[in-house]
Amino acid sequence: MDAVDELLSIRAAELYYEENLTQEQIGRSLQITRWKVGRLLIQAKEEGFVRIEILHSRARRPQLERRLREERGLRDAVVVSQAGIRSDDELQQRVAQAAADHLTALRPSPRVLGVSWGRTLADIAHHLREGWSSGTDVVQINGGLSMSAQPGTAAATAVSIAHKGGGGATLLPSPAILEHRATKEAIEADRVVARVLGIARSADAYLYSAGAADHRSVHVDSGYLSEADIDRLVAAGAVGDVVGRYIDAAGRVVDAALDARTVGLSLDELRRADVAVAAIAGEAKRAVAAAVVASGLCTVLITDESTARHLLDG
Repeated sequence: MDAVDELLSIRAAELYYEENLTQEQIGRSLQITRWKVGRLLIQAKEEGFVRIEILHSRARRPQLERRLREERGLRDAVVVSQAGIRSDDELQQRVAQAAADHLTALRPSPRVLGVSWGRTLADIAHHLREGWSSGTDVVQINGGLSMSAQPGTAAATAVSIAHKGGGGATLLPSPAILEHRATKEAIEADRVVARVLGIARSADAYLYSAGAADHRSVHVDSGYLSEADIDRLVAAGAVGDVVGRYIDAAGRVVDAALDARTVGLSLDELRRADVAVAAIAGEAKRAVAAAVVASGLCTVLITDESTARHLLDG
């Protein structure tokens, strides 16, 4: 673009976007054809003179979504805008709303939806509208009974998603992590628990989040792990957990003994799923989000634009 066209392009953009003139009015003002006005407006965007930003809590970043599909092999991606975000909680709520919207738009709606638990899933359940589905049953895919005095949200999350989707909830009556492997094996062999796990393995779709490997983990809050346990896992290479199973940057389990005491679907079972939706956002979760995508643990990623750029360019 030569200097004259550059100046014309900037002036046309000012008149169009700031003065709200039509292309015909701009043409008369600048003494050029309407066709040239249209070309100058296109050039203004291509050269970066104009940046259009949709300032709405449900705004998305289609270019990043397309790149995630094409460059990271995802079936689908939802990337929320961070415009106007002032806190980590606002970002979390925006991603949870996007996950609720995606779940509502799934076609066909899953007959059985397998869900994990935690803060993100609780927020998604909150944002789901009544009638998001006309008959989706929900099943827990990993243990979630709290081991601390603080009440857990695992059962409430599953029940809320099911109720709003016109279905029933099947709960997994077990802690997430047992103290001894033999206890875990005995619990999974129990007729009731085995039935729930069987339903979980046959679900049409899965919805889960991932946790960062830090002291704010829900597994610390719920009493399953101590801060010292987290430090030990990080020293072994852990970047976070997926359905209670701590993984490294390549998506491999970092502690086989801990994994053997963890109740629920395995990572390989998640990898074989036709539809596995992961809602992961925030700076603290970038490493585990990268591990989830790189190791094929999800078919759909719902995240924020900074995390998406980290996955693409980091």
